[in-house]
Amino acid sequence: MLQAQGFEQRSIMTSLGRMVYYTATGTLWQDEAIAKPETLVFLHGFGGGSSAYEWSKVYPAFASEYRILAPDLIGWGKSEHPVRNYQIDDYLTTIREFLQQTCIEPVTVIASSLTAALTIRVAIAHPELFKSLILTTPAGLSDFGTDYSQSFFAQLVSVPIIDRLLYSTGIATEAGIRNFLEQRQFAQASRVYQEIVEAYLQSAQQPNAEYAALSFVRGDLCFDLSVDIEKLTTPTAMIWGQKSQFTGPEIGRRLAEKNPQAIRVFQELEDVGLTPQLELPAVTIGLIRQFLPLVNG
Repeated sequence: MLQAQGFEQRSIMTSLGRMVYYTATGTLWQDEAIAKPETLVFLHGFGGGSSAYEWSKVYPAFASEYRILAPDLIGWGKSEHPVRNYQIDDYLTTIREFLQQTCIEPVTVIASSLTAALTIRVAIAHPELFKSLILTTPAGLSDFGTDYSQSFFAQLVSVPIIDRLLYSTGIATEAGIRNFLEQRQFAQASRVYQEIVEAYLQSAQQPNAEYAALSFVRGDLCFDLSVDIEKLTTPTAMIWGQKSQFTGPEIGRRLAEKNPQAIRVFQELEDVGLTPQLELPAVTIGLIRQFLPLVNG
């Protein structure tokens, strides 16, 4: 995958294999005045071609002040791609293992979409790992009793052979990725440029990349976050794209209203889709800077 300047690739071993992550290195980011900087962990969402690239226009803005960790989750990017039907527990476990192996103290995690919803569940089970959460569009995709797995596309991708055919011809191609980004992920197609398409394509074409992607599209990783969110105690801020096609901001507001003690901020963004960190990275950086003292104060 495309790598931000001034960052290097490292890895840890999880129970499902090697997880690659990116972290700032070298003189570009060194600041002797900050002897032991706090850590920010950036977790990408799921979808054909997802990877840590999703946050690569945002996390360099924090590298002079914080220790940055941005992993490719198992089954995505350059991390290991076990041949398996991925389940929710696979990500609850490997996200926890990543934090335990790379972070000594509680950290702020900045996460996206379904991964953000899974991170809430990790924070409920292991609050000692977390200082705060800043989440973009954190939805379980089956929230408040809806069932994504019963949708037409999820049912279609559940058919053997057809699933692999759809992935190879409709998802893991330049045209397929560009179409999805322009029509479904972004609010404005004009904000999709070639580098984004190439980064998603490189990830989507990794050997065995279809296993995690198809598990996601089938709905195997979806759940009802509204059942769990009242148990969250970690201070949290939510950013929600107004034009997120999969889960609109009304879902976000309902989730936030269920736990106002933990969810201190809910910010809706106009004219933005599922991934504001790619569509409007400068705005996202500004919001994260604004929210950090609110959730860590």
